[in-house]
Amino acid sequence: MARYLVPFVFGLVGIAILVGLGVWQMQRLTWKESILADIDARIAADPVALPAAPNPQADRYLPVQVSGQVGDQALRVLVSQKKVGAGYRVISAFDLGDRRVLLDRGFVKVSADIPAPPQGTVTITGNLHWPDDRNSSTPENDVADNTWFARDLEPMADVLGTDPLLVVARDTSYSDAPVTPLPVDTSAIANDHLEYALTWFSLAAIWAAMTGYFLWRVRQSAKGEGP
Repeated sequence: MARYLVPFVFGLVGIAILVGLGVWQMQRLTWKESILADIDARIAADPVALPAAPNPQADRYLPVQVSGQVGDQALRVLVSQKKVGAGYRVISAFDLGDRRVLLDRGFVKVSADIPAPPQGTVTITGNLHWPDDRNSSTPENDVADNTWFARDLEPMADVLGTDPLLVVARDTSYSDAPVTPLPVDTSAIANDHLEYALTWFSLAAIWAAMTGYFLWRVRQSAKGEGP
């Protein structure tokens, strides 16, 4: 009996741990989906006037509506769109009269020319954003060639003479074609908890199968030792 008990207990403990990790990841999935739903609701809320002193934490994703003039200079941030390919995010200065901020006008294909900015006062509805585009593998920006690899607000603000504050356009009162708005959303926020959960549950099933096979081998060996 002892020869069955040890592997059975060992297998049962392993299964319990792996299933427990899978359940924990499912709980994390529920938590993350709740956070993403809150962010989506915040992004889509009615826009407000631009705060005097926006806070990167409290005002992240805040929907705003601003009116002013788009600057002549455009910075190009290299990005890639699914089913579209490589292109640029177009970043320009936006003069509100009493201050200048950064405006993410949207996406344009690499092969397309960036249009001249509209003349006169225009209205932008969008969201405040403090992007985290840069990681350890992101190349350094080629400022001289106007090729940026991340929306680094401080350096961009220095080049364009603005505050390091970014409004990402969602709707505009004018046509900026071929530039199309690339609004803030939650697609870039990682949510891999379901995949993790399935991995742990799969490992639990494999562990259970291996335990059953091992017990079967022990039984067969015991039969072979019989009289």
